[in-house]
Amino acid sequence: MSDNPSFVLKGILDVEIQQKPVPESIDPNEVLVQVKKTGICGSDVHFLLHGRIGDFVVEKPMVVGSSVTNVKVGDRVAMEPGATCRKCEACKEGRYQLCPDVVFAATPPTDGTLARYYRLPSDLAYPLPPNLSLEDGAMMEPLSVAVHAVSKLGALRSNQSVASLGASRVIAVDIVPSRLEFAKAYAATDVFLPPPMEKDESRAMKEKLGIADRGPQAIDLVLDASGAEVSIQTGIRVVKSGGTYVQVGMGNPNVNVDMFVVICKELVLKGSFRYGPGDYPLAIALAASGKVDVKPLVSHRFPFTKAREAFETTRNGKSPDGKGVIKAIISGPDVDINEA
Repeated sequence: MSDNPSFVLKGILDVEIQQKPVPESIDPNEVLVQVKKTGICGSDVHFLLHGRIGDFVVEKPMVVGSSVTNVKVGDRVAMEPGATCRKCEACKEGRYQLCPDVVFAATPPTDGTLARYYRLPSDLAYPLPPNLSLEDGAMMEPLSVAVHAVSKLGALRSNQSVASLGASRVIAVDIVPSRLEFAKAYAATDVFLPPPMEKDESRAMKEKLGIADRGPQAIDLVLDASGAEVSIQTGIRVVKSGGTYVQVGMGNPNVNVDMFVVICKELVLKGSFRYGPGDYPLAIALAASGKVDVKPLVSHRFPFTKAREAFETTRNGKSPDGKGVIKAIISGPDVDINEA
């Protein structure tokens, strides 16, 4: 059976929709999921533009996007798109996101979820509560990235402040005014638009927002989702002495970091890679309980036939009408963009 339309990345800036065989060799503990909604993330666009991220290189065309008891035919699920070996040291330590043999969707050489069907282990298919839509389900992936960075690695606690849930102060920093406007309306208590070409924009940020190095006006946790060197330098300067800095976004792999600041402030620097055990269930619980509303985060919706347009819009940061991109969702083949 080959009724499996798939959006295929053949090379840099070279994509097309192809028919691929429907996966037929389903292991006893696997499920075949009919994909209804897929979100575009920064790494997808990076592969489109550059053909690689670090050691992950596109070398051949790939899709971008009996013992089972936890789900049944017809269930609505959110897919955690990374199957690990479950045997290595990292897996046994409960850090399976670091498994060297992980098979992760849309990461070479593995096909992604922009197809009619996708196969994965059944325990990575999480049933959605009735009050969450299929589109909400697609948003569990980016929400799990945030959960991993904020809760697990950042260990954010109530009444602490974070620059970039449950915090007494949330500061959003971006170079795009429309994104800051969205952040202010969505969750941020403060926003900051960096001045152009400042050698040390952390000073201007501290002065404008009244950020201290210690005490109640200090920043306990900084999360950087941009990967831009200037943002990284700013982050380690605005976080409080003894605070935590978590790198989530990937930009230039080689950046300068002021180790004098890191040492003198005794900062804790961490890298955040995808998500790990418990992050998906917590993300689903936060969305289902209403503590996190993912619906406003979806700014653009595209049918499967316009997947290329979705990538271009995400790449440009805005659609032709000028609307800024927060998150773009592509519906599966023959799925209405308004289908819940």
